[in-house]
Amino acid sequence: MRMVFMGTPQFAVASLEKVVQAGHQVVGVVTQPDRPKGRGKKLAPSPVKNRAMELGLDIYQPERVKEAQFVQVLKRLNPEVIVVVAYGQILSKEILNLPPLGCINVHASLLPKYRGAAPIHWAIINGETETGITTMLMDQGMDTGDMLLKAKVEIGQDTTTGELHDLLADLGGQVLLETLVKIANGEIKPEPQNNDQASYAPLLKKEHEKIEWNDSAKNIHNLVRGMNPWPGAYTFLRDTRIKIWQTLLKEIKTLQDGRPGEILEISEDGIWVQTGNKPLLVSKLQPAGKNVMSARDFFNGYGISIGQFLGEDHE
Repeated sequence: MRMVFMGTPQFAVASLEKVVQAGHQVVGVVTQPDRPKGRGKKLAPSPVKNRAMELGLDIYQPERVKEAQFVQVLKRLNPEVIVVVAYGQILSKEILNLPPLGCINVHASLLPKYRGAAPIHWAIINGETETGITTMLMDQGMDTGDMLLKAKVEIGQDTTTGELHDLLADLGGQVLLETLVKIANGEIKPEPQNNDQASYAPLLKKEHEKIEWNDSAKNIHNLVRGMNPWPGAYTFLRDTRIKIWQTLLKEIKTLQDGRPGEILEISEDGIWVQTGNKPLLVSKLQPAGKNVMSARDFFNGYGISIGQFLGEDHE
């Protein structure tokens, strides 16, 4: 099938690889312009651009995909279908109507749940036990188009966003290939979404990353794994900003409850911290400017004592 592929982050790479491996004719890869990255702020290509270069594909990086000049480029490419996987720009009606088979999007949730920019993060933060991939025919709304195919996966109690991201990226490529075959053969009847069942997964903001120790242990655990590996859930100990990378929902019956944020005990597995309902075991963390370490090493090396509090906000 003759296609244009639009995508930017690592999540989209598996889908690009799979359509190429399956023999589809990718006549152009559209990705976001190179952006400043790292401490040196040097321009860096997107993961999709890097992979497209390795595959020898033609690459396009318009600042605004809606610009008339670039729409003419798309028309000259004459794709049968446009595949969109986490591209990062809104497509105009003119682009949506351009390919005869439509614009097909690979979205990392079971629509209509978790429309928006961060469906993997929010599924874990909200404690969902399953999620998946939905392919859909794009319209002018935010992930509101008619659904094509779905595939589900389970989310474990300790699954992180990074782990789920990799699983869904690969699954997304598989579902995309199946969708393309069935679309070409006329074997899919697009299904409208039920807007009454819709939920949203907005971009993460700084306030979403902060741990509130008066919340429940389960909710804090879900936040920590939902922010791993990016951007990281954080708290404070005195003037030190600390990212919490791993917690464990274990039970400890020998501790008396303290106040939320209070360090109650140190064990081989980490630091026990009181939450809004029960103690939570913090096992991996990262003080500002330091490497990730075990919570026990942090306790031993930073002069921490039982009875001190996490969450003393000094911003």
